Amino acid sequence: MDFATFAVQCLNAVQYGLLLFLVASGLTLIFGIMGVINLAHGSFYMIGAYLAFTLAPLFGQNFVLMLVCGTLLAALFGYLLEWAFFSYLYQREHLQQVLMTWALILVFEEARSLLIGNDVHGVKPPDWLSGSIALGSLMTYPVYRLFASAACIVIGLALYLVVNRTRLGMMIRAGASNRDMVRGLGVPITRLYRIVFAGGVALAALAGMIAAPMSSVYPGMGGHVLIICFVVVVIGGIGSISGALIAALLVGFVDTFGKVFFAELSGIGVYVLMAIILVWRPEGLMKRGY
Repeated sequence: MDFATFAVQCLNAVQYGLLLFLVASGLTLIFGIMGVINLAHGSFYMIGAYLAFTLAPLFGQNFVLMLVCGTLLAALFGYLLEWAFFSYLYQREHLQQVLMTWALILVFEEARSLLIGNDVHGVKPPDWLSGSIALGSLMTYPVYRLFASAACIVIGLALYLVVNRTRLGMMIRAGASNRDMVRGLGVPITRLYRIVFAGGVALAALAGMIAAPMSSVYPGMGGHVLIICFVVVVIGGIGSISGALIAALLVGFVDTFGKVFFAELSGIGVYVLMAIILVWRPEGLMKRGY
């Protein structure tokens, strides 16, 4: 493998890992703060991809504005969804949470089929992101993938600042540590949960919108993402955003280079990684924290 090919694979691994981090950070927030096992989280990624397919023709070259509008719509949807369904799950057993969120997956898939159909769609990136840059004399790399990585980094930094430098973030961290004490101090825990859930949905949908121009938009696309995101959350440590970032990048490199060097075994690489890390650190790479 020459240097240009190695550089391309490293860029692909980082881009994939950062995209996984966006989805997994929303999942670990919801589980770490609210204690809800949300199997429908991958469906929010799918909804984001279909939002991109629907909104892209309306916004044209204003791709960033489309991402902002789609994220706001997803956050509003998440806020209403928490009020209508998830607010009843906090005191329930995990089995009931799993059953209800599995039912939501079926509802979302059927709604997608009725509204848009079962065809595979593509989302064209805007003209200003459709070029490539040269890597060596023969290799090129799409500008849009660089944009996707940069967008994920910016969003990750914004998430860090919100969680660690704002009053809302202070309440989120306190709620993750001791929700009963936070409730006793007068913090409106119901509204806090609603905001956290809306944020988790928005992160997953935003990841789907960013990923749409790089891959097809197709039925059931949230299923694989959900499984990988649970792997990321378990490896990183349940409830840890920093752990989710480290784990997502590890999974990105293992998956990307596994497909290059061990194509026949690439499907099990991330699960072998998870098994090794859990034997070494059963609580994951990072303890609950941000």
